[in-house]
Amino acid sequence: MTFNSLVLKELAEKYTGQRCQSFHKIPQSGSNRLYFRITFADHEPIMGAFNKNVKENEAFFSFTEFFMEHEINVPEVLAVDDSRMYYLLTDLGDETLYFHLIANRVGGVPAPETIELYKKVLKQLPRLQMAGKQGIDFSVCYPRGIFDRQSMQWDLNYFKYYFLKLAGISFDEQLLEDDFQKLMDYLLKADSNYFLFRDFQSRNIMIVDDDVYFIDYQGGRKGALQYDVASLLYDGKADLSPELRNELLDFYLDELSNYVPVNRNKFLQSFDAFALIRIMQAFGAYGFRGFYERKAHFLLSIPFAIKNIKYILENCRLQLEIPALFDVLKRITESELADLSMEVSDKLVVEINSFSYKKGIPVDYSGNGGGFVFDCRALPNPGRDKFYENFTGKDEVVAEFLEKYDEVEDFKDSVFNLIKLSVDNYLERKFTHLTVSFGCTGGQHRSVYFAESLAKYLQETYNQKIKIVLKHTNLK
Repeated sequence: MTFNSLVLKELAEKYTGQRCQSFHKIPQSGSNRLYFRITFADHEPIMGAFNKNVKENEAFFSFTEFFMEHEINVPEVLAVDDSRMYYLLTDLGDETLYFHLIANRVGGVPAPETIELYKKVLKQLPRLQMAGKQGIDFSVCYPRGIFDRQSMQWDLNYFKYYFLKLAGISFDEQLLEDDFQKLMDYLLKADSNYFLFRDFQSRNIMIVDDDVYFIDYQGGRKGALQYDVASLLYDGKADLSPELRNELLDFYLDELSNYVPVNRNKFLQSFDAFALIRIMQAFGAYGFRGFYERKAHFLLSIPFAIKNIKYILENCRLQLEIPALFDVLKRITESELADLSMEVSDKLVVEINSFSYKKGIPVDYSGNGGGFVFDCRALPNPGRDKFYENFTGKDEVVAEFLEKYDEVEDFKDSVFNLIKLSVDNYLERKFTHLTVSFGCTGGQHRSVYFAESLAKYLQETYNQKIKIVLKHTNLK
């Protein structure tokens, strides 16, 4: 079924007894659900929602009813149409914990009032989690009733196929799968009889009158305590410092101890394991949305996730031998993905790469689908002469070797004219990214020379109008 705005408007007008004054769509984030703010002349605004996944909606309705009965801050479901696809909610405004964090951060440090909001969230989290012991109906969960081995396997496959494969991170599939099994065996030892929110992150927490409200818990299921607190504290773009993360984790454990006995050492070991699988799930989401669906803004979260993975690898309390997985994670932290944030600019970013065809064409991380790839292998090759073995295309002697050939100059003129046409057009159309890659046999001489030459030409031609990112993928 496709969305019909008239159905939602009629539902809103029937509920309020008033005609709609405005019907404003809220920008989508990572889901396919549609949300609208609906206003009236003499009634407070309400939210309208459409989701054609009825099973997911039924989970949301059921969980909402339970949370409201237990005085947990969530939006009230005001009305639901007969199809169970259209429904109305109380309007909690626009301020998420994430927006509050970004707006009130000074020099990378969250404001004291933001930290207090995090503590309010962590004070409420055990109450949410205890719903699993208080009779919440897990039979309505969608798509799984518990964060079990199959759920974990889905997340790990998501990471493997939508992130590792699409990002070009190599791995030994059998060894990695063996370590996945070890990690899942370890995770499954944790008590999983609590309510697991599943996507417990700063964008799903609303700030209303200096209090916190929770949204988007329709994916909830049975699970372990560690998962949701790891989701919040390792929330990518929130970029919490290790010191603050540890402070907040201690605060949470103090609050949790009011509900259940807490063995801190055991909890922290499991916490690191759940943080790992949560971050891998996030990597999968970034890969699916960014690489596969070509929504480039999702890729901008990758450097933050890498920063979190690097911290865990360097400070891991997990007593588990999973060398293949740790090796893959380490290679992610050492990859070009960690530098994606460099490419965020209000100018046209021209990314220029040199590469070796033996290693493969560099992945386009912009989400724009490629750009230009020029094959330099038909040109004279200084690499055949032992004299040039320890030089690269950055060195003058290599430039002198290449520039004495007419075909090199012809190639350069043709390429530069073609690139200039695109840059002029992209600037006029306010495009944000262009990728140009030069390949040769070893990625050391010809490709490097042309990448350096193009970067110099574009800098001289366009000066401050563009931003150039130069990468030599096969030079040490």
